[in-house]
Amino acid sequence: MKRFFRRCGHAPGALSPEDQAVVDAFRAMLAARKNPQPWTPGCNQDIAVRVGPFIERAHPIPGDDHGPDLIAVTLVHPDTPHAAAYLHGHQLGYTDRGWLRCETAAILGIWQPAYTMLTHAAADLPLPDDVGMAPAHYGVHVEARRSDNTGHTLLRLGPYFQTWLASRDADRLNTELAGRAATVIPGFTVTAKNAPFHVSDHASYRDPYETDVAALLADAIAGASA
Repeated sequence: MKRFFRRCGHAPGALSPEDQAVVDAFRAMLAARKNPQPWTPGCNQDIAVRVGPFIERAHPIPGDDHGPDLIAVTLVHPDTPHAAAYLHGHQLGYTDRGWLRCETAAILGIWQPAYTMLTHAAADLPLPDDVGMAPAHYGVHVEARRSDNTGHTLLRLGPYFQTWLASRDADRLNTELAGRAATVIPGFTVTAKNAPFHVSDHASYRDPYETDVAALLADAIAGASA
């Protein structure tokens, strides 16, 4: 007995342009999954990251993408920067995440458009509440600068879980510094300011919740003056 098979909805023959486009996109996705473009720390390119069974596009924080174990990213709609992508991304929760701590082990490689069909956006699904990445949070940097703007960072505090807490401690430290401006570090202007928490350099931060920040500042100044 002979059986004749044909594609649903189309007579036998050449693929329609629409079907061919789908086949080509699927083949490109398979090739991208099989041969991802390697990501290297500090390459300043969007990356493909695993979020559960999906793959998403992520944009690293400039300057905070060099850590061997952790970098900071924000998830973006796969069709970024097209205007419609922002609205669709907002509806699906892409714009509500802020900066996230991404383990480099979750990075598939450099983002390729072929991954688009593997995203939540392609399935018109909202991002889950838990994307497997904790917030990158905020920090406070205490910097010593000469008049020519050269200098160094004396102290890094973080992570702060809310930006107002970082602002509060920065204001407190600046008040402390203003009271002893002439004796802090001769030849330098020392100021505290809000900054992103650089997860790539997390080992260089002091935990502001474990020790009084004024005491940490005093220790940092004493060490710089020794």
